[in-house]
Amino acid sequence: MTGRAQSGDVQNWGMRGTAGVSFAASLEFDGVCVELGNRPVLDHLHLSLRPGEIVCLLGESGSGKSTALRVAAGIQPVSAGALRINGEVMSAPGRTVPPDRRGIGLMFQDYALFPHLTVLQNVLFGLKSLGRAAALDQARAALRRVGLAGREKDFPHQLSGGQQQRLALARSVAPRPGLLLLDEPFSSLDARLRETVRDETLAVLRETNATSLVVTHDPEEAMIMGDRVALLRHGCIAQIGTAKELYRQPVDLAAARFLSPLGEVETHVHSGIAQTPLGPVAAPGFADGTPVTVAIRPVGGVQVRAESPGTPGRIVARRDAIGVDLLEVKIDGLDAPLGVRQPANGTLTPGQDIFLVLNPEHVLVFGRD
Repeated sequence: MTGRAQSGDVQNWGMRGTAGVSFAASLEFDGVCVELGNRPVLDHLHLSLRPGEIVCLLGESGSGKSTALRVAAGIQPVSAGALRINGEVMSAPGRTVPPDRRGIGLMFQDYALFPHLTVLQNVLFGLKSLGRAAALDQARAALRRVGLAGREKDFPHQLSGGQQQRLALARSVAPRPGLLLLDEPFSSLDARLRETVRDETLAVLRETNATSLVVTHDPEEAMIMGDRVALLRHGCIAQIGTAKELYRQPVDLAAARFLSPLGEVETHVHSGIAQTPLGPVAAPGFADGTPVTVAIRPVGGVQVRAESPGTPGRIVARRDAIGVDLLEVKIDGLDAPLGVRQPANGTLTPGQDIFLVLNPEHVLVFGRD
């Protein structure tokens, strides 16, 4: 069985706390530039990872995420700047240290398993520098940790998609590298399984203590996994910080939009207040008359009430999403219905009149050009 992960893939992971521990490395992108086809892909990228830190590189397709990972891996040369591991230059113009001399573990989106090698042989491939006995011990320990100890003699095509992901993880951590590089590691998994497999993978990364750079386009995934999240835009870092910092203090409207859908209201500031059809919003630091966009998060941005006080609105659509209501609410003064995401409430129905109260904690104000 191949392809997408099946329900059995979430079971039988090995005991937590049993992954081999690495000597964590530091990683630094120092003004790294990459051009492909005379087009800048990385534009003076600056990013530093502390030993043992997990950093998620988040961005849209074409933002340069995978290229940055390829630079760190030694697969992609650079046209300017330097890539350092433990302070040693690994990439610079005219210099690219090969991947097998960087002390790294790689896990690609397509897993890049060797189809002609067995499960055990795939993991042993990265342990050639060890003696046969030591290599077998580390390979089998890695397979036990990911729950594949009983599949040593199978070939990758005999594994499901989720099991192939686990094999790729075992192969990447078995040599106990100081630096792990993961490129969209969960993108091919069934949505029902992604959360469990992601949580188990994160547990393995924590156990190894390896410094980890994880590329993803999924904001939720980045915020759950990363000690810090680096938002990449047009080949450079637009913002970096903890998940809380990026979510609550996005650097601009584009960053806020990337992290979640928004209800947007265009208005102006007067006496430090931006007036909206849902009520006043504090806008400190903006001069009188400044045009602004008030952005309301669908989760927590408003409280829905059956009775006043609050701003009157009418539910025009309601969808169920496994314990969550996705509401569209029409409010006088707004051109489009406001999206609201909240815990399921069976008493709410389309056509119902309700009242909304803003929650300032989940409302953002941005200046407009």
